Amino acid sequence: MTQSGRTAGIPLKPLLACLFALYASFTMPSAYAAKAILAGGCFWCMESDFEALPGVTDVISGFTGGTAPNPTYNGDHRGHYEAVEITYDPATVDYQGILDHFWVNVDPFDASGQFCDKGPSYLAAIFVATPEERRLAEASKQQVIEEFPDQSVVMPILPVTKFYPIKGNESYHQDFYKKSPIRYKSYRWGCGRDRRLEAIWGDRVTH
Repeated sequence: MTQSGRTAGIPLKPLLACLFALYASFTMPSAYAAKAILAGGCFWCMESDFEALPGVTDVISGFTGGTAPNPTYNGDHRGHYEAVEITYDPATVDYQGILDHFWVNVDPFDASGQFCDKGPSYLAAIFVATPEERRLAEASKQQVIEEFPDQSVVMPILPVTKFYPIKGNESYHQDFYKKSPIRYKSYRWGCGRDRRLEAIWGDRVTH
């Protein structure tokens, strides 16, 4: 039996509120999602490395750090870094965890690029959005400096600037390691990325 404002004896408004909350939990992004922007050379590899980290919900390849508007892979991206925008759930992995994962997936001593990729756009960098992110980034860099006293850590820590996702006819770069796994694995092996990471970080390497 249906009455005004009630369905089968259940108050209608609480029922609708419950159903909406259930729907929202499946369709809306977490209110607590956070973002980090990092550059570590080839963004194909950075996507692959970070999408394997528990708590990371999305990784987007793009460019940041330069002044050229609307940079593209095959066009003008002078001054920009190849970078990734990482979306993560702080309840599962915090910013410190993002930094810890970052360091063991880059060569912090390479002042000319990363692995086989050389040039300004392939330099590694940490981009910080808040004073707390800067504090954590600076502290993590200091730990690396102390761990490797005989080498020069060249990792810059820079303020966040506009992030330009790869899009349009260059969208094939997004999730490239999934779309073209054979080509991706061949590139990564040929670039010597994992061999160099193991030489630096030993069993802390995450690949």
